[in-house]
Amino acid sequence: MSEPSIPRFVESATAAPVAQGAAPAPPAADALSGKPRPEAETAGGVPSGAPPTSPYQTVPDFGAPSYPPPQASAREPASRPSYLKQSDSAWSVFGRIIAARARQLFDRAGQRIIQRTLRIGVSARIFHPEPGGKGLRGKTLQYLEESVAHWVMSSDVLVMMIPTVGHAGMLHSSNIRLRDYARHLDGLVLQGGADVSPQTYVDSGARPEWPGDRVRDRYELELLHEFIESGKPVLGICRGCQLINVAFGGTLYQDIATDLPNAVPHVNDEYDRHRHAILFPEGSTLASMFPGKRDALVNSIHHQAVKTVGRDLSVEAISADDGLVEAVRYRRSPFVVGVQWHPEFHRSGGAELLDCTPLLDTFLRAARETRF
Repeated sequence: MSEPSIPRFVESATAAPVAQGAAPAPPAADALSGKPRPEAETAGGVPSGAPPTSPYQTVPDFGAPSYPPPQASAREPASRPSYLKQSDSAWSVFGRIIAARARQLFDRAGQRIIQRTLRIGVSARIFHPEPGGKGLRGKTLQYLEESVAHWVMSSDVLVMMIPTVGHAGMLHSSNIRLRDYARHLDGLVLQGGADVSPQTYVDSGARPEWPGDRVRDRYELELLHEFIESGKPVLGICRGCQLINVAFGGTLYQDIATDLPNAVPHVNDEYDRHRHAILFPEGSTLASMFPGKRDALVNSIHHQAVKTVGRDLSVEAISADDGLVEAVRYRRSPFVVGVQWHPEFHRSGGAELLDCTPLLDTFLRAARETRF
Protein backbone atom coordinates (compact mmCIF):
# COMPACT_ATOMS: atom_id res chain seq x y z
CA MET A 1 0.00 0.00 0.00
CA SER A 2 1.30 3.42 -0.90
CA GLU A 3 1.81 6.12 1.67
CA PRO A 4 -0.98 8.71 1.96
CA SER A 5 -0.19 11.91 0.22
CA ILE A 6 0.30 14.99 2.33
CA PRO A 7 -1.68 18.09 1.33
CA ARG A 8 0.34 20.77 -0.34
CA PHE A 9 -0.28 23.37 2.36
CA VAL A 10 0.91 20.86 4.97
CA GLU A 11 3.86 19.96 2.85
CA SER A 12 4.89 23.57 2.46
CA ALA A 13 4.39 24.24 6.14
CA THR A 14 6.48 21.19 7.24
CA ALA A 15 9.25 21.48 4.69
CA ALA A 16 12.72 20.68 6.04
CA PRO A 17 14.96 23.64 6.98
CA VAL A 18 17.66 24.74 4.63
CA ALA A 19 20.74 22.49 4.78
CA GLN A 20 23.81 23.82 6.55
CA GLY A 21 26.09 25.60 4.21
CA ALA A 22 23.57 25.88 1.45
CA ALA A 23 23.10 29.22 -0.18
CA PRO A 24 20.04 31.13 1.01
CA ALA A 25 17.17 31.40 -1.38
CA PRO A 26 16.90 34.70 -3.17
CA PRO A 27 14.21 37.06 -1.90
CA ALA A 28 10.83 36.58 -3.41
CA ALA A 29 10.02 38.88 -6.25
CA ASP A 30 6.90 41.11 -6.18
CA ALA A 31 4.22 39.60 -8.38
CA LEU A 32 3.36 42.93 -10.05
CA SER A 33 6.62 44.86 -10.28
CA GLY A 34 9.04 41.92 -10.51
CA LYS A 35 11.27 43.64 -7.94
CA PRO A 36 12.48 41.74 -4.87
CA ARG A 37 10.28 42.23 -1.79
CA PRO A 38 11.87 43.39 1.47
CA GLU A 39 13.26 40.61 3.59
CA ALA A 40 11.03 41.66 6.49
CA GLU A 41 7.87 40.81 4.54
CA THR A 42 6.35 37.53 3.46
CA ALA A 43 3.49 36.72 1.12
CA GLY A 44 0.93 37.15 3.90
CA GLY A 45 2.28 40.51 5.08
CA VAL A 46 3.76 38.84 8.18
CA PRO A 47 7.34 39.70 9.12
CA SER A 48 9.87 36.92 8.59
CA GLY A 49 10.54 34.91 11.69
CA ALA A 50 7.09 35.57 13.16
CA PRO A 51 4.96 32.56 14.06
CA PRO A 52 2.43 31.61 11.42
CA THR A 53 -1.02 33.13 11.99
CA SER A 54 -2.98 31.78 9.05
CA PRO A 55 -4.82 28.46 9.54
CA TYR A 56 -3.31 27.39 6.27
CA GLN A 57 0.21 27.72 7.73
CA THR A 58 -0.26 25.22 10.59
CA VAL A 59 -1.28 21.59 10.71
CA PRO A 60 -4.80 21.29 12.24
CA ASP A 61 -5.13 19.04 15.27
CA PHE A 62 -7.97 16.75 14.32
CA GLY A 63 -7.89 14.93 17.64
CA ALA A 64 -8.56 18.01 19.80
CA PRO A 65 -12.10 18.19 21.32
CA SER A 66 -14.47 20.87 19.93
CA TYR A 67 -16.35 22.97 22.53
CA PRO A 68 -18.65 26.01 22.19
CA PRO A 69 -16.88 29.32 22.62
CA PRO A 70 -16.65 30.33 26.27
CA GLN A 71 -18.72 33.50 25.72
CA ALA A 72 -21.70 31.43 24.49
CA SER A 73 -22.30 29.88 27.94
CA ALA A 74 -21.95 33.23 29.64
CA ARG A 75 -24.89 34.90 27.83
CA GLU A 76 -27.59 36.47 30.05
CA PRO A 77 -31.18 35.18 29.70
CA ALA A 78 -33.48 37.44 27.62
CA SER A 79 -35.22 40.12 29.70
CA ARG A 80 -39.10 40.23 29.95
CA PRO A 81 -40.84 42.45 27.39
CA SER A 82 -41.97 45.74 28.88
CA TYR A 83 -45.64 45.06 28.10
CA LEU A 84 -45.70 41.94 30.29
CA LYS A 85 -46.54 42.19 33.98
CA GLN A 86 -45.17 39.95 36.68
CA SER A 87 -48.60 38.37 37.26
CA ASP A 88 -49.45 37.93 33.57
CA SER A 89 -50.59 34.62 32.22
CA ALA A 90 -51.12 33.51 28.65
CA TRP A 91 -54.88 34.12 29.01
CA SER A 92 -54.49 37.64 30.40
CA VAL A 93 -52.16 38.60 27.53
CA PHE A 94 -54.60 37.09 25.03
CA GLY A 95 -57.45 39.04 26.63
CA ARG A 96 -55.54 42.31 26.31
CA ILE A 97 -54.88 41.60 22.63
CA ILE A 98 -58.60 40.95 21.98
CA ALA A 99 -59.59 44.13 23.88
CA ALA A 100 -57.13 46.22 21.88
CA ARG A 101 -58.49 44.80 18.62
CA ALA A 102 -62.05 45.53 19.71
CA ARG A 103 -61.17 49.13 20.59
CA GLN A 104 -59.57 49.56 17.18
CA LEU A 105 -62.67 48.23 15.41
CA PHE A 106 -64.99 50.45 17.47
CA ASP A 107 -62.83 53.49 16.75
CA ARG A 108 -62.99 52.81 13.03
CA ALA A 109 -66.76 52.33 13.19
CA GLY A 110 -67.13 55.57 15.15
CA GLN A 111 -65.09 57.47 12.59
CA ARG A 112 -67.28 56.12 9.79
CA ILE A 113 -70.42 57.22 11.64
CA ILE A 114 -69.03 60.67 12.33
CA GLN A 115 -67.90 61.15 8.75
CA ARG A 116 -71.13 59.74 7.25
CA THR A 117 -73.38 62.28 5.56
CA LEU A 118 -76.49 63.13 7.60
CA ARG A 119 -79.76 61.59 6.46
CA ILE A 120 -82.82 63.73 7.14
CA GLY A 121 -86.34 62.40 6.64
CA VAL A 122 -89.20 64.64 5.52
CA SER A 123 -92.81 63.65 6.15
CA ALA A 124 -94.96 63.28 3.04
CA ARG A 125 -97.79 65.49 1.91
CA ILE A 126 -100.74 63.36 0.81
CA PHE A 127 -102.98 63.92 -2.17
CA HIS A 128 -106.11 61.79 -1.76
CA PRO A 129 -108.00 60.47 -4.80
CA GLU A 130 -110.75 62.74 -6.04
CA PRO A 131 -114.21 61.19 -6.44
CA GLY A 132 -114.51 60.19 -10.08
CA GLY A 133 -110.95 61.34 -10.75
CA LYS A 134 -109.08 59.86 -13.68
CA GLY A 135 -105.39 59.16 -14.08
CA LEU A 136 -103.30 60.50 -11.21
CA ARG A 137 -106.31 62.29 -9.77
CA GLY A 138 -107.75 58.89 -8.98
CA LYS A 139 -104.59 57.75 -7.15
CA THR A 140 -103.11 58.49 -3.75
CA LEU A 141 -100.00 60.63 -4.18
CA GLN A 142 -97.30 61.32 -1.61
CA TYR A 143 -94.93 64.19 -2.27
CA LEU A 144 -92.78 66.92 -0.73
CA GLU A 145 -92.49 70.58 -1.55
CA GLU A 146 -89.28 71.30 -3.47
CA SER A 147 -88.20 74.31 -1.35
CA VAL A 148 -88.15 72.19 1.83
CA ALA A 149 -85.83 69.60 0.28
CA HIS A 150 -83.52 72.23 -1.21
CA TRP A 151 -83.36 74.23 2.03
CA VAL A 152 -82.29 71.19 4.05
CA MET A 153 -79.92 69.95 1.33
CA SER A 154 -78.19 73.35 1.28
CA SER A 155 -76.20 72.12 4.29
CA ASP A 156 -74.89 69.11 2.34
CA VAL A 157 -77.17 66.48 3.86
CA LEU A 158 -79.25 63.76 2.24
CA VAL A 159 -83.03 64.29 2.19
CA MET A 160 -85.44 61.35 2.02
CA MET A 161 -89.21 61.53 1.94
CA ILE A 162 -90.81 59.06 4.36
CA PRO A 163 -93.92 57.37 2.91
CA THR A 164 -96.88 56.12 4.91
CA VAL A 165 -96.68 52.46 5.92
CA GLY A 166 -100.28 51.78 7.06
CA HIS A 167 -102.01 48.64 5.86
CA ALA A 168 -105.11 50.43 4.60
CA GLY A 169 -105.04 50.51 0.82
CA MET A 170 -101.62 48.85 0.53
CA LEU A 171 -101.22 46.78 -2.58
CA HIS A 172 -98.22 44.87 -1.24
CA SER A 173 -97.61 43.79 2.34
CA SER A 174 -94.42 44.94 4.04
CA ASN A 175 -92.62 44.44 7.33
CA ILE A 176 -91.22 47.98 7.23
CA ARG A 177 -92.57 50.27 9.95
CA LEU A 178 -92.12 53.96 10.71
CA ARG A 179 -89.83 53.05 13.60
CA ASP A 180 -87.42 51.61 11.03
CA TYR A 181 -87.15 55.05 9.42
CA ALA A 182 -86.64 56.64 12.83
CA ARG A 183 -83.88 54.14 13.57
CA HIS A 184 -81.94 54.65 10.34
CA LEU A 185 -82.46 58.39 9.74
CA ASP A 186 -80.82 61.16 11.75
CA GLY A 187 -83.66 63.70 11.98
CA LEU A 188 -87.20 64.53 10.90
CA VAL A 189 -88.78 67.56 9.22
CA LEU A 190 -92.58 67.83 9.38
CA GLN A 191 -93.50 69.93 6.37
CA GLY A 192 -96.56 72.11 5.93
CA GLY A 193 -99.75 71.34 4.08
CA ALA A 194 -103.33 70.43 4.95
CA ASP A 195 -105.06 71.45 8.18
CA VAL A 196 -104.86 69.30 11.28
CA SER A 197 -108.21 67.59 11.71
CA PRO A 198 -110.26 68.73 14.74
CA GLN A 199 -110.89 65.04 15.43
CA THR A 200 -107.19 64.72 16.23
CA TYR A 201 -107.37 67.21 19.12
CA VAL A 202 -111.00 66.35 20.03
CA ASP A 203 -112.66 69.70 19.39
CA SER A 204 -116.39 69.29 20.01
CA GLY A 205 -117.20 72.61 18.33
CA ALA A 206 -115.53 71.75 15.04
CA ARG A 207 -116.95 73.17 11.85
CA PRO A 208 -117.26 70.92 8.78
CA GLU A 209 -115.81 73.43 6.32
CA TRP A 210 -112.32 72.76 7.70
CA PRO A 211 -112.16 68.99 8.16
CA GLY A 212 -108.39 68.69 7.89
CA ASP A 213 -106.54 65.49 6.98
CA ARG A 214 -107.12 62.82 9.59
CA VAL A 215 -105.17 60.18 7.61
CA ARG A 216 -102.07 62.36 7.50
CA ASP A 217 -102.51 63.26 11.18
CA ARG A 218 -102.29 59.62 12.27
CA TYR A 219 -99.29 58.98 10.04
CA GLU A 220 -97.32 62.04 11.20
CA LEU A 221 -98.19 61.61 14.88
CA GLU A 222 -96.77 58.07 14.82
CA LEU A 223 -93.73 59.30 12.92
CA LEU A 224 -93.18 62.13 15.42
CA HIS A 225 -93.37 59.84 18.44
CA GLU A 226 -91.02 57.27 16.87
CA PHE A 227 -88.34 59.92 16.28
CA ILE A 228 -88.78 61.31 19.80
CA GLU A 229 -88.50 57.80 21.26
CA SER A 230 -85.31 57.29 19.24
CA GLY A 231 -83.88 60.55 20.64
CA LYS A 232 -83.68 62.11 17.17
CA PRO A 233 -84.37 65.84 16.52
CA VAL A 234 -87.59 67.05 14.92
CA LEU A 235 -88.29 70.36 13.15
CA GLY A 236 -91.95 71.19 12.46
CA ILE A 237 -92.88 73.75 9.80
CA CYS A 238 -96.29 75.49 9.84
CA ARG A 239 -98.66 72.48 10.06
CA GLY A 240 -95.73 70.64 11.70
CA CYS A 241 -95.70 73.21 14.51
CA GLN A 242 -99.45 72.71 15.08
CA LEU A 243 -99.03 68.93 15.01
CA ILE A 244 -96.31 69.02 17.68
CA ASN A 245 -98.66 71.02 19.90
CA VAL A 246 -101.53 68.58 19.33
CA ALA A 247 -99.24 65.58 19.93
CA PHE A 248 -98.75 66.72 23.53
CA GLY A 249 -102.39 67.46 24.27
CA GLY A 250 -102.67 71.01 22.93
CA THR A 251 -105.54 72.41 20.88
CA LEU A 252 -105.85 74.71 17.86
CA TYR A 253 -107.92 77.60 16.62
CA GLN A 254 -109.71 75.98 13.69
CA ASP A 255 -109.85 79.28 11.80
CA ILE A 256 -108.13 82.42 13.12
CA ALA A 257 -110.41 84.90 11.33
CA THR A 258 -113.53 83.21 12.76
CA ASP A 259 -112.28 82.38 16.26
CA LEU A 260 -110.27 85.61 16.76
CA PRO A 261 -111.86 88.46 14.78
CA ASN A 262 -109.43 91.00 16.27
CA ALA A 263 -106.33 89.10 15.15
CA VAL A 264 -104.27 90.39 12.24
CA PRO A 265 -104.55 88.40 9.00
CA HIS A 266 -102.14 85.45 9.02
CA VAL A 267 -102.85 84.37 5.44
CA ASN A 268 -103.95 86.06 2.22
CA ASP A 269 -103.74 85.62 -1.55
CA GLU A 270 -100.10 86.72 -1.63
CA TYR A 271 -99.17 83.37 -0.07
CA ASP A 272 -95.44 83.47 0.90
CA ARG A 273 -95.26 87.22 0.15
CA HIS A 274 -97.51 87.88 3.14
CA ARG A 275 -95.53 88.59 6.32
CA HIS A 276 -95.75 90.00 9.85
CA ALA A 277 -93.46 90.63 12.82
CA ILE A 278 -92.75 88.15 15.64
CA LEU A 279 -91.19 88.52 19.09
CA PHE A 280 -88.79 86.17 20.88
CA PRO A 281 -89.59 85.86 24.61
CA GLU A 282 -86.61 86.58 26.84
CA GLY A 283 -84.75 83.41 27.77
CA SER A 284 -86.25 81.33 24.96
CA THR A 285 -84.15 78.99 22.86
CA LEU A 286 -84.87 80.95 19.70
CA ALA A 287 -83.73 84.14 21.42
CA SER A 288 -80.35 82.52 22.06
CA MET A 289 -80.35 81.06 18.56
CA PHE A 290 -80.67 84.56 17.08
CA PRO A 291 -78.54 86.67 19.45
CA GLY A 292 -79.18 90.40 19.37
CA LYS A 293 -82.64 89.97 17.82
CA ARG A 294 -85.65 90.77 19.95
CA ASP A 295 -88.04 90.70 17.00
CA ALA A 296 -88.00 89.63 13.36
CA LEU A 297 -90.07 89.59 10.18
CA VAL A 298 -91.39 86.25 8.91
CA ASN A 299 -93.83 85.05 6.27
CA SER A 300 -97.32 83.92 7.31
CA ILE A 301 -99.30 81.24 5.43
CA HIS A 302 -101.70 79.73 7.98
CA HIS A 303 -105.31 80.14 9.03
CA GLN A 304 -105.05 77.77 12.01
CA ALA A 305 -102.93 78.46 15.10
CA VAL A 306 -101.97 77.12 18.53
CA LYS A 307 -104.77 77.71 21.06
CA THR A 308 -103.94 75.73 24.22
CA VAL A 309 -100.24 74.95 24.56
CA GLY A 310 -99.49 71.25 25.03
CA ARG A 311 -97.82 69.80 28.12
CA ASP A 312 -94.03 70.18 28.46
CA LEU A 313 -94.02 72.71 25.62
CA SER A 314 -92.56 76.19 25.92
CA VAL A 315 -93.52 79.15 23.73
CA GLU A 316 -90.52 80.26 21.67
CA ALA A 317 -92.03 83.08 19.58
CA ILE A 318 -95.29 85.06 19.40
CA SER A 319 -96.94 87.31 16.84
CA ALA A 320 -96.02 90.92 17.61
CA ASP A 321 -99.50 92.24 16.72
CA ASP A 322 -101.91 89.79 18.35
CA GLY A 323 -99.83 87.53 20.61
CA LEU A 324 -100.61 84.27 18.76
CA VAL A 325 -98.07 81.49 19.32
CA GLU A 326 -95.56 81.36 16.46
CA ALA A 327 -93.11 78.71 17.73
CA VAL A 328 -93.01 75.96 20.39
CA ARG A 329 -90.35 73.66 21.82
CA TYR A 330 -90.66 70.32 23.62
CA ARG A 331 -88.56 70.63 26.78
CA ARG A 332 -87.89 66.92 27.34
CA SER A 333 -85.97 66.25 24.12
CA PRO A 334 -82.68 67.63 22.76
CA PHE A 335 -84.42 69.28 19.81
CA VAL A 336 -88.14 69.16 19.03
CA VAL A 337 -89.10 72.61 17.71
CA GLY A 338 -92.02 73.84 15.65
CA VAL A 339 -92.19 77.21 13.85
CA GLN A 340 -95.38 78.61 12.37
CA TRP A 341 -93.66 80.32 9.43
CA HIS A 342 -91.95 78.72 6.40
CA PRO A 343 -88.16 79.16 6.76
CA GLU A 344 -87.57 77.45 3.40
CA PHE A 345 -89.09 80.49 1.63
CA HIS A 346 -87.05 83.13 3.43
CA ARG A 347 -83.90 83.09 1.28
CA SER A 348 -85.84 84.06 -1.82
CA GLY A 349 -88.22 86.32 0.07
CA GLY A 350 -85.86 89.22 0.63
CA ALA A 351 -83.13 90.38 3.00
CA GLU A 352 -85.69 91.87 5.38
CA LEU A 353 -86.93 88.39 6.37
CA LEU A 354 -85.34 86.49 9.24
CA ASP A 355 -82.27 84.51 8.13
CA CYS A 356 -83.19 81.03 9.39
CA THR A 357 -79.76 79.49 8.83
CA PRO A 358 -79.11 79.29 12.63
CA LEU A 359 -82.35 77.30 13.01
CA LEU A 360 -81.27 74.77 10.39
CA ASP A 361 -77.71 74.61 11.73
CA THR A 362 -78.94 73.94 15.28
CA PHE A 363 -81.29 71.22 14.04
CA LEU A 364 -78.52 69.50 12.06
CA ARG A 365 -76.03 69.83 14.93
CA ALA A 366 -78.53 68.03 17.17
CA ALA A 367 -78.84 65.35 14.46
CA ARG A 368 -75.07 64.80 14.50
CA GLU A 369 -74.93 64.64 18.28
CA THR A 370 -77.80 62.16 18.64
CA ARG A 371 -77.18 59.78 15.74
CA PHE A 372 -75.19 57.36 17.96
